[in-house]
Amino acid sequence: MPTPSTRRPLSRERILEGAIRVADRGGVEAITMRRIAQELGVEAMSLYHHLPNKDAVLDGVVDAVFAAIDLPSGDFEDWRAAIRSRAHSARAVLSRHSWALGLMDSRRDPGPATLRHHDAVLGILRRAGFSLPMAAHAISLLDSYVNGYVLQEANLPITTPDDLEEVAGGILDQLPTAELPYLTEMIADHALQPGYDHTAEFDYGLDLILDGLESRRVAQ
Repeated sequence: MPTPSTRRPLSRERILEGAIRVADRGGVEAITMRRIAQELGVEAMSLYHHLPNKDAVLDGVVDAVFAAIDLPSGDFEDWRAAIRSRAHSARAVLSRHSWALGLMDSRRDPGPATLRHHDAVLGILRRAGFSLPMAAHAISLLDSYVNGYVLQEANLPITTPDDLEEVAGGILDQLPTAELPYLTEMIADHALQPGYDHTAEFDYGLDLILDGLESRRVAQ
């Protein structure tokens, strides 16, 4: 642990960094002023000089998570590539901080990074020719897909091909194959085949969504 002489001075940024580390280990319910202070090696009362209460901390960590998601520049030529890039970055960031999923839509005081993020995504769609209602539909659909995928991944007992082989193989061994022929086929002839990568399903689903949005954009 850094000594008092080498430790960074306490600041709003440092408090939020500490809160994120606490949440990464214990979930959002672990975020308390006491635990943040313990993480930073300071007294809890000192936090209140920079953030007035826990609500301000929660607003701040949500804004920090949004700030970590890469946004394409305004000079993009292909709206699909821009949205795909944003979706991949959002997936990566939220996979590291999956506890934030329950917070992101619940806070009532969005910070500057959150507002810039939403404005940038909306700008990509509007400049691509989406009507305002269609842009709203697109954002809702894309966010639901990314957030739902991350939540599913966070709860899957699978992180490597070996995990997949162990879990799927164990299920297959116990399946009444005559009663469940389609599930048996899916596991044996697809999930357990060499080269299958369950993480690639994200791109397949994302492309389906982008294809659908493009057809609606052209037809509107």
